[in-house]
Amino acid sequence: MADREKKGLVARWLEGKERSEEYARSTLPTNRWSLFWDILKGRFGRLVLINLLMLVTFLPLIAVIVWRIMGISAQGMIGPYGAGLGVGYPAIPELVGYAEMNLFQADLLSFALFIPAGAIAALGISGGGYIIRNLIWTEGIFVANDFLRGIRRNYWNVLEAVLVLTVLLFIARTMGNLADWLVAMGADGAGWLIASKVVGYIFVALGILIFFWMISLGISYKQGPWALFRNAVVMTIGTFPQTVFFAILATWPVFLAMFTSGLFAVIGVILLIFLGISYMLLVWLDYSQWAFDRFINPTIGVAPGRGLYNKDKPKDPSQKAAPAATDSAAMREYRRLIVAQGKSKLVCRPIKPIDDDLEVYQLPESFSREDLEKLRESKQAIEEDTRAYEEEHKDDERYVEYNRQFEERERALKEEDDDKKKKKKKPTPPKMLNKR
Repeated sequence: MADREKKGLVARWLEGKERSEEYARSTLPTNRWSLFWDILKGRFGRLVLINLLMLVTFLPLIAVIVWRIMGISAQGMIGPYGAGLGVGYPAIPELVGYAEMNLFQADLLSFALFIPAGAIAALGISGGGYIIRNLIWTEGIFVANDFLRGIRRNYWNVLEAVLVLTVLLFIARTMGNLADWLVAMGADGAGWLIASKVVGYIFVALGILIFFWMISLGISYKQGPWALFRNAVVMTIGTFPQTVFFAILATWPVFLAMFTSGLFAVIGVILLIFLGISYMLLVWLDYSQWAFDRFINPTIGVAPGRGLYNKDKPKDPSQKAAPAATDSAAMREYRRLIVAQGKSKLVCRPIKPIDDDLEVYQLPESFSREDLEKLRESKQAIEEDTRAYEEEHKDDERYVEYNRQFEERERALKEEDDDKKKKKKKPTPPKMLNKR
């Protein structure tokens, strides 16, 4: 065995695994976990580029968050909360509820600004989510073009999800701050006020889960506003334990950046800048595709496992494999068009190349009956030679294989038409989803 050719790092990186000797189809991802790691390792640069594109649309939201933090910090430093201690001169004798009132007013404006800032961030989520969904489906992508295409296709669904979350967050935060203010002022029913605050935050937690499902459903399927929200609620309740686990797994960089300090907060911010948003969408959309394969796609006639290598695919051509997920109506119509046009005469049978000395007799300017006879004989010789060549090579593998595949395709389409004619009533698709 010849020695392996030694290659540099750049050459091996450019060629990839498919050019190496140890490459095998068995190394392709066969489940969602391996697909996640395959995309994270093989498309890391694309994920960073997608994250930076989405980060641009998140700048207004980040600005509102920073402005809120700075405003609350400033209020904490200059507010008259230390009256009587020489801090915050002049002293104010009655400060009960003053801090809660300031927080209520600050959050009232900040969380209201979250709504339009979230609408701008929805542009990035719709474009980046569309690209990452295509990566999970192992489709070819062009980052800039697909980012804009994703905005055109998915923005209104993503905007609905963002509005549900931001409006719910605004209401819950406002009611929670109001409850704190009233409790500090000594209002009656303090227990009920605290309970209402807890209930509001529980609704926010559920709203975050529903928001994630609305994102994945809106990017993967075509549906109306009410159907999108209803289906997201169904998926949240139906897969609640898994949904909580993967939501935590997807959002840990956010918690690392916002709820820690020092080195950990710096690490969280760096992750969010370069990879965090792409990572969250990759984790969530990969998980949601698993849920769709299990609960939705089989019911709407879509084969599960899109983007995964099917190692159980039958090797015998006579066995019928499961219909591929890409076997869409457009693809079936394309195949039907090919069959309708008939076999290609240039491919289905041997054609003798012009590589011999046979020529058509050229008539002179002044010709006789004898010249016409020579012309006819030369044509007959060429036709006989062509038939002989075709007869000799008709059993070549490429012609036999082409004709066999064409006949199978024609027979499959005929059986499909016969099955449709036999069905008395066309089954109605499930009300839950229509595939995008």
